[in-house]
Amino acid sequence: MSASKDGTVGNIVGRMREAMRGEQRVDPDTLIERLTAIQRFLGAVDGHVPDAQLVAAHTVVERAGDRLALSGRHTVVALAGATGSGKSSLFNSLARLDLSPVGVRRPTTGVAHACVWGPLDGAVRLLDWVGVLPRHRFVRESPLDADDESNLHGLVLLDLPDFDSVQHGHRLEVDRLLGLVDLVVWVVDPQKYADRVIHTSYLREFHRHKDVTVVVLNQADRLHPTELPKVLDDLRRLLDADGLGGVPLLPTVAVDPNGLEGLRTELERTVAERQAALRRLSGDVDAVVADLEPLVGPEPPRARPGDASAQELTRALAGAAGVPTVAAAVEGAYRHRAVSNTGWPLLRSWRKLRPDPLRRLHLPGRDPDAPAESLVAATSVPDPTAAQRSALTLAIRAVAERSGSGLPAPWPTAVTAAARARQADLPGALDHAVAATDLGMDRRPGWWRVVGVLQWVVTLAALAGLVWLLLGYAVRLLGLPPLEHPTLGVVPWPTVLLLGGLLAGLLAAAVTRPVVGWAARRARRRAEERLLTSVGSVGEKYVLDPVWAVLARYGTARDALREAGRR
Repeated sequence: MSASKDGTVGNIVGRMREAMRGEQRVDPDTLIERLTAIQRFLGAVDGHVPDAQLVAAHTVVERAGDRLALSGRHTVVALAGATGSGKSSLFNSLARLDLSPVGVRRPTTGVAHACVWGPLDGAVRLLDWVGVLPRHRFVRESPLDADDESNLHGLVLLDLPDFDSVQHGHRLEVDRLLGLVDLVVWVVDPQKYADRVIHTSYLREFHRHKDVTVVVLNQADRLHPTELPKVLDDLRRLLDADGLGGVPLLPTVAVDPNGLEGLRTELERTVAERQAALRRLSGDVDAVVADLEPLVGPEPPRARPGDASAQELTRALAGAAGVPTVAAAVEGAYRHRAVSNTGWPLLRSWRKLRPDPLRRLHLPGRDPDAPAESLVAATSVPDPTAAQRSALTLAIRAVAERSGSGLPAPWPTAVTAAARARQADLPGALDHAVAATDLGMDRRPGWWRVVGVLQWVVTLAALAGLVWLLLGYAVRLLGLPPLEHPTLGVVPWPTVLLLGGLLAGLLAAAVTRPVVGWAARRARRRAEERLLTSVGSVGEKYVLDPVWAVLARYGTARDALREAGRR
């Protein structure tokens, strides 16, 4: 390059360096915390978000773990560009050795070549991970260099295949390597710097990796000194449109050692900072977080699904479980047992011959006098009707819709699937819950005993009066002297006992009948409350708990992603 051109390029380099972005250091511990947060996110969404949407996140976590476990003293820099951009010449000029083949045929660079500055300790495993074959690895170390190359010790420079190669395999290799390297130097030339492919397919995709991106306009010596600033300004405009505003933009001349000063200085600074790998991984995390952000949105509910949904579900479960039927059976059983224990003793045995309503349904709360084997785990409650099954399905759907309302896809679908996941198990669970519910019918109320004793007393009194009267008639029939019956006023005591016992029994029955009705209705309400509690517990376990588990995982995922987004 001429002196005037050198001066112009020097001024441009200075202006480019002044425009360079201020890069913040990436703390390794913070980066590890962000990666851990992504792992928590992946664990939370596993099974609820399609795997295809999580491939990039899994890849970044695995790749970051591998890179952080490898040498932190080395910085992997890739020269990427199109055919004819001169990147292989740039690679050889930086290494000051003829390492990568240079030519005009397409494609020239078919595989990646690597040059390592300084000791190889740690670089071998790094290159194995990157995938550069041993026969394409070179060491930039010579006794003749003295300390000329010491500022680049730790640099691993790669010459990538041409991304616009006619061989598809070359482009795939470029894409693979671009996902692994720490810093990318994009090499463009004055003729094709505005090529659509490099801007739309590559540079624009690297907008979240501005901190590890450098663009060089190679072959700058082909431009007139007055044209170079215009081309650089136009290239800067294109980079800004690609979202790469502030990235270093440097003119280079591969055939002139002085034409590499700006790029070499940039590489020396990058190697000295040892931040490129961390910045690259941080950029990868930024990209993953941005891609995953549509999967989370509003704050998840911090309480279980609302009372309205739970109550509607409980009512539907009660209908499907036959709670009204059971409650009616409890009322009938109470009346049956109360009358059997408080009615006339002479009619009790006949009363007990009638089936107990609860025993017909094989329900607990059996008659204390019934055999123990009459209490069974399965009931004979009628199966739910089609209307009751539909009401239950609608109630479950309502719980899912209200719980998943406002959540981004695919969470509403996940909530609905969770709510319905155990629907087939509900009939058996409801039947077991009804069978296991204490209906409060195992204990005989104390007032039954009082009334029962009273009934026995008046019945015995009536029997005594009857026997006394029959004995008097028998004596008369036998012609014996008639018995003298004591009297109560003018009424003989046998008649008083007989009629009084009968009237007292009828009166006791009349008085206890409304009491029995009131107590039976009370027993029904108590049984309904206990049954609703039981079927509500089934709804909690089989519907609400799975829904809440999905919402809790959504909250975990949301919190984890927010933490992963903090730099």
